[in-house]
Amino acid sequence: MTTPPPPPRILMVCTANICRSPTAEAVMRHRLRRAGLQDRVELDSAGTRAGSTPMPPDPRSIAHAARRGYDLTPLRSRPVNHGDFERFDLIVPMDRSHLTHLAALSPRQPRAQIRLLMSFARVSGLSDEVPDPYYGGAPGFEHVLDLVELACDGLLEYLYSPQGSR
Repeated sequence: MTTPPPPPRILMVCTANICRSPTAEAVMRHRLRRAGLQDRVELDSAGTRAGSTPMPPDPRSIAHAARRGYDLTPLRSRPVNHGDFERFDLIVPMDRSHLTHLAALSPRQPRAQIRLLMSFARVSGLSDEVPDPYYGGAPGFEHVLDLVELACDGLLEYLYSPQGSR
């Protein structure tokens, strides 16, 4: 009898881990639950510049996500750490600055694959980054949700396709 492979482990990454990455974690959890796959993927989120004291997501992120049926309230921030490169199979930064930070922090031969979230979106003509909504207003938080939803749909497809090998 063959033992099934362990569930894929995915880490969403943004700057402070209070806007984009918890949004991506919650959206992906929702997508997995809707597909009946909630027990088949391990998810977490972290920040490249998150402090050591866990913080809840930004209240604006919580409010905008809640209007679309996503619950960010149980999530708490944490910093990316060296162990994440061995613990996770896929580390998913929101923008290129996170990619640069992760490259500097990563061991030479990380176990984890690192890919921008928007690389999974199946819509052409979009930016390859999820912009930071922190210093803007409501439209920025809604735009982040739009992009994250598109990318998470593509990520779910990727995980269960031949190239994702799950």
